[in-house]
Amino acid sequence: MQTVVNLFKNNFRQYGMIIALVLISLLFQILSDGTLLKPLNVTNLILQNSYILILAVGMLLVIITGCIDLSVGSVAAFVGAISGVMMVTHHMPFSVSVIVCLLIGALVGAWQGFWVAYVKIPSFIVTLAGMLLFRGLTMIVLSGMSLAPYPKMFQKISSGFLADPLGDSHLLTILIGVALSVVYIWLEWRNRKSKLQYRFEVIPGGLFAAKLAAVVVVILLFAYVLAQYEGIPNILILLSILVIIYSFVMNKMVMGRHIYALGGNEKAAKLSGVKTQRVTFWVFVNMGVLAALSGLVFAARLNAATPKAGTNFELDAIAACFIGGASATGGVGTVMGAIIGGLVMGVMNNGMSLIGLGIDWQQGIKGMVLLLAVGFDIYNKSKSS
Repeated sequence: MQTVVNLFKNNFRQYGMIIALVLISLLFQILSDGTLLKPLNVTNLILQNSYILILAVGMLLVIITGCIDLSVGSVAAFVGAISGVMMVTHHMPFSVSVIVCLLIGALVGAWQGFWVAYVKIPSFIVTLAGMLLFRGLTMIVLSGMSLAPYPKMFQKISSGFLADPLGDSHLLTILIGVALSVVYIWLEWRNRKSKLQYRFEVIPGGLFAAKLAAVVVVILLFAYVLAQYEGIPNILILLSILVIIYSFVMNKMVMGRHIYALGGNEKAAKLSGVKTQRVTFWVFVNMGVLAALSGLVFAARLNAATPKAGTNFELDAIAACFIGGASATGGVGTVMGAIIGGLVMGVMNNGMSLIGLGIDWQQGIKGMVLLLAVGFDIYNKSKSS
């Protein structure tokens, strides 16, 4: 029993937010008379929050290093404007346009990363300047007008679904859910076996089996709900790929360990041989690329490049990271935590809209949730010290 208690305490932020996500979903499912978890609304939840979740992945790395990026919304809008000029005005192939836009995002990230990493200007100031600069450039590129429509192939990035060769039953979606369940069970079993081999602390077998069963049920139910509408959205596949890649980088690769070390204690990391300036620089380059990708996804969903695109995206991405367990002082956070935090925000936004709460109440409630999440993190740190 003590083992279970210790493991829960050590992973409280992660498990706590998963439990919170489930409870919030059930609450709004009841308050909305069952509308929240209808297949159409679940699909819309994924589509509506995809660009914020993409930003949250990149923002997590920035926050772990102890920095912040206030410019991502403006960068997303700027890249969206560039994509509109290329695809709508000049009719360039969408594949070429996407590559060029991602390269522009990388250059923007390199520009800001240079000032933060090598000139040592605080990231708050650099990215605040970037927020104003790239918002202004967006207005200049679009001349204050919207550009539309985009090519059909480009729109499918955000509004398309995985082609189902098995017919209208969306059996493919169910089969993918089953396959993911099998892979999850195998990975968890292998991880448990490895921990036991090295005599690490693990949860009892019964609790482990219950955890596996609960996750498998959630995966299968999620697949079933998606199959009831149009199947798996293309953007969900893109998000899954990003989560897998970045989770692997942060947990298994040297780069990930360097990012955590930099955020935990920059001086100690530098003395240990971590090239802290280079790590900070590449974290901002990565953020620029993901901001560009977010801008492309948003433009594809809206089917237009607009001057007002990306407004408050940075605030939602930052909130998703903090709610998902990232520390305001750096060095702590997980990719899955940021995704769960983003989903909590998305479910709250959608649920409050479904029950008719005004935007004023929505903003106030979101602000309180963010404040409580950061306050809880600071309380935990002071208690442990």
